[in-house]
Amino acid sequence: MRPPEQVLRELVQQWAAKTEVDFRAAGRLIVGDDPIREAVAFHCQQATEKYLKAFLVSRQIEFPKTHNIRQLLDLVATVEPEMAESLAGAAVLTPYGVDIRYPGDFPDVRAGQETTLYELVSRVRAAVRAASK
Repeated sequence: MRPPEQVLRELVQQWAAKTEVDFRAAGRLIVGDDPIREAVAFHCQQATEKYLKAFLVSRQIEFPKTHNIRQLLDLVATVEPEMAESLAGAAVLTPYGVDIRYPGDFPDVRAGQETTLYELVSRVRAAVRAASK
């Protein structure tokens, strides 16, 4: 039988691996003269959501099935209030997780805004990685 800390470590690694796929996808879709803005926004939201969930898993904090970044940050705040506060701006990514997937419901991603969204997820990534060391 594997020790509980090994099981936890492996689960966090699985979350991290899944998260990196979305982060890398956003990074690839943002380059060039014609970035795919809506797809960048979606992957930024997904990566942010999964980074925060990976962090919560690492701290053994249960979370509901949600795409709401603010709700996840509120849970992060229970153990790392400064980190949650510094990442509060990432809550703007929430609508891009689900709403953007269906015609007529998605928020517009204006030219250049994809860069701001990618910077947000990059900050979340850096904060979660720093907190995990």
